[in-house]
Amino acid sequence: MLHEKSCGAIVYRRFHGNIEILLIKHVNSGHWSFPKGHVEGDETELETARREIKEETGLDVILDQTFRETVSYSPKRDTQKVVVYFLALARNYDYVPQEEEIAEIRWVDIIRATHMLTYENDKTIVNKARAAIKQNNHIM
Repeated sequence: MLHEKSCGAIVYRRFHGNIEILLIKHVNSGHWSFPKGHVEGDETELETARREIKEETGLDVILDQTFRETVSYSPKRDTQKVVVYFLALARNYDYVPQEEEIAEIRWVDIIRATHMLTYENDKTIVNKARAAIKQNNHIM
């Protein structure tokens, strides 16, 4: 069995008193999710997440290492994929979609985001991220 690993983050910002997260729509699948991508070489999970966010969205982020959630699934026969997600505070808000991979990017209220996300695993992670932001009043 082939094993793949990707890393990414739930990128958020405070906007007019609300918490918004960044959602991306993939060109190939049309699914709404979070910025993420494959680990390259000897990168750490945090390095991969930071690089992928920058490549896919143009955003610089501050990663929260205390929030780490994983999702496992089988994207195709004989392949097991693990995705590691962190929480990330956006340092800038003007995104630039990576044309080859990203069809659309949106800042979405964190409560509304669960209605846009395609996969149940992603909805669960958003709820955990929301709780972590609220509990810790995440200002990194």
